[in-house]
Amino acid sequence: MSSSVSPLAPKTVPDMPVIAGVRLATAEAGIRYKNRTDVLLAVMDKGTAVAGVFTKSKCPSAPVEWCRAKLKGGKARALVVNSGNANAFTGKTGRSSTALTAKIAAKAVGCSESEIFLASTGVIGEPLDATKFDGVLGRLAETAEPGDYLAAAKAIMTTDTFPKVATATVKLGKAKVTINGMAKGAGMIAPDMATMLSFVFTDAPIAPAALQALLKSGVEDTFNAVTIDGDTSTSDTLLAFATGAAAEHGAPKISRASDPRLKAFVKAFSQVLANLAEQVARDGEGARKLVEITVEGAKTKASARKIAMSIANSPLVKTAIAGEDANWGRVVMAVGKAGEPADRDKLSISFNGIRVAKSGARDPDYDEAQVSEAMKAPEIAIKVSLGLGKGRDRVMTCDLTKEYVAINGDYRS
Repeated sequence: MSSSVSPLAPKTVPDMPVIAGVRLATAEAGIRYKNRTDVLLAVMDKGTAVAGVFTKSKCPSAPVEWCRAKLKGGKARALVVNSGNANAFTGKTGRSSTALTAKIAAKAVGCSESEIFLASTGVIGEPLDATKFDGVLGRLAETAEPGDYLAAAKAIMTTDTFPKVATATVKLGKAKVTINGMAKGAGMIAPDMATMLSFVFTDAPIAPAALQALLKSGVEDTFNAVTIDGDTSTSDTLLAFATGAAAEHGAPKISRASDPRLKAFVKAFSQVLANLAEQVARDGEGARKLVEITVEGAKTKASARKIAMSIANSPLVKTAIAGEDANWGRVVMAVGKAGEPADRDKLSISFNGIRVAKSGARDPDYDEAQVSEAMKAPEIAIKVSLGLGKGRDRVMTCDLTKEYVAINGDYRS
């Protein structure tokens, strides 16, 4: 956790309302860090529905495997998250650690181990001593209270420089329902499902299958459209919990994601995911520029996504942005290497609304001074027009600075 906050951090933090059926508590378990909280316990009321999406890495962490197996039950009573140790690439020891953590949590909460969900973030390859949770989780279960999402978000940070939270309130039937979310992530971010860790809570009465469908759809243009360094984590986990408490106030029980009564909820749910995803990009390790890349005129949306990601993950593009250099040649390179349909002579590129290249060559009205001034802005928008079709997509990333190398050069030590 950095001592200096990213210059791209949001200027304000939203007030996070209480969600009926959710209680939170944090503690110092001494997993890796000293003098800071590193474990979060979220306790949910009986009957809470759960949904999740996870990393597609072929080397997933032990908590990811645990959650995948328990997700089939569709119900959750508690979530345990620790920072400092990812419990990934830890073999049988890692699986034993998840089982012991779940056992301790289930006893503390008073539920089945199958209703316990786990997530870990931090160093890969180091055994996680789950005995450190013994006693701690029992105390947290007794002291957990509704509402302190900011403290919860702080407890799950690693190289993050600020806690990431978002909220939305919307009508579902005659009732007002709330959606609260938190996330952590600053490096090893190229999600292939969600982000490193993110958790969303709502009091809407939504069945597990419907919640799963909403979550799977919601990540595509939010967390899956963010990249920091092109590396997909072993621990990527996004879990959503729906307590259903709003049913007491007139919210209808939802069993299908296609239910027309969900229209406003789906929009708000996606906004929360998008907000959290952007905060991850804003907190990219060492970042000084937030970068939005839009590709239009592609053959398909999928083709536009691949090209946008090729640009966003290019170290040459990202270092040019860090140096405030509108080097469109590097963008051309990234378009060309993506392996998607592109016509060099139809290609146009702009930086912050200033077109620098047109029809496969430098724009005849190009003004170096004007573009250089535009590149000093903390937020950079790159637009690429392919001129081949109607496919369009957008991804978020950040620049690549010397600080990224410094952070990752000694992360494990």
